[in-house]
Amino acid sequence: MRIRDPGATIPGMPHVLPSLPYAYDALAPTIDELTMRMHHGKHHDAYVASLNGALAGTRWADRPVDDLLAGLDELPGPLRAVVREAGGAHANHSLLWESMTPSGGGDPNGRLDLAIADAFGSVGELRRRFNTAADGRPGCGWIWLVHDGTGLAITWTQNHESPLARRHTPLLGVDVWEHAYYLRHQNRRADYLEAFWHVVSWDRVSDRYAKVAA
Repeated sequence: MRIRDPGATIPGMPHVLPSLPYAYDALAPTIDELTMRMHHGKHHDAYVASLNGALAGTRWADRPVDDLLAGLDELPGPLRAVVREAGGAHANHSLLWESMTPSGGGDPNGRLDLAIADAFGSVGELRRRFNTAADGRPGCGWIWLVHDGTGLAITWTQNHESPLARRHTPLLGVDVWEHAYYLRHQNRRADYLEAFWHVVSWDRVSDRYAKVAA
């Protein structure tokens, strides 16, 4: 299978597949190389192509995806549906890739650590609630740590809906569609969620929190 070079600019296509900040095999054994290649180079790329195709020739074609998702009500019905799904998938996956690192894991520090303690009691309790909420939810979607305008919260979005469409700021999200983990963890979503915390980049999550809590 040939995968288009990530990050390449295609004429007339304002939205691009972002390059990964690490090699495809760098997150193993939590996420294996083949899963990363398929997830990033095939699934994410397809959503970028769908988004560009839907927006081509419209006055929204050059608008950043975050702005599109935050302003879904401004879009006509058919376009709104595509942006919600394809645009949401593009934004969600872009955030996911940046939220992971081979040297991840551990606990956050500073203001984020204090905010987590205030909202959940401890980082361990955050992990427990996050995993329980995701593993107990049927179907496909994403589990999130967000800032909902008043503080930290754990939320679920169906399919590829973005928290931005709810006026929430996503800080950390995990894709729990089976293609994200099936090759390594089969149908054991709970195992995947537990392993995910070993590759979380708390520095990136902290950066996002610092911007919204400023």
